[in-house]
Amino acid sequence: MGIRENMPLLARHEGVWDGTYTYFNAQNEKIDEHASRLLCRFPDDESKAPYHQTNHYTWADGKTEIREFPAEYRDNRIWWNNDLIIGWAAEVPLDEYNRTVMLYWQRTGDPSLYLYEQIQISDDGQNRCRTWHWIRDGKLETRTAIQETFVTKDWRAIDKEMGLGI
Repeated sequence: MGIRENMPLLARHEGVWDGTYTYFNAQNEKIDEHASRLLCRFPDDESKAPYHQTNHYTWADGKTEIREFPAEYRDNRIWWNNDLIIGWAAEVPLDEYNRTVMLYWQRTGDPSLYLYEQIQISDDGQNRCRTWHWIRDGKLETRTAIQETFVTKDWRAIDKEMGLGI
């Protein structure tokens, strides 16, 4: 069995998501906000990466950033190990409603900073909310709240439109 069969909840996230990331410091002050478009892919050719996520960020001042996150699949988790992060994502079997995916990662080269993310997908699959807890040396440093809306399952068409070709 492959990743889709072994991680059916994660497979529900396949497609394109538009949203907003809002960052708060430890004093609960908003320190950043930007729009996002995420492409969550399960490529047909799993030999390259059975899961590949591309994050497009856009700030109000016109700044843009694109980050690529190809992942390996093993032990019922997806795993990242790249220039930015080292970590994993897994479904939460204790969630009887099948809505929750958890992630853990740390910044490459900075073991004092790690992050836990909880992703909740709505029952109809049209919305998801995500929260990140950034922890440095055992203390909460930053929280990120992300609200997203499902755009389309056809990430291939968006890949072509954006000239990505994953």
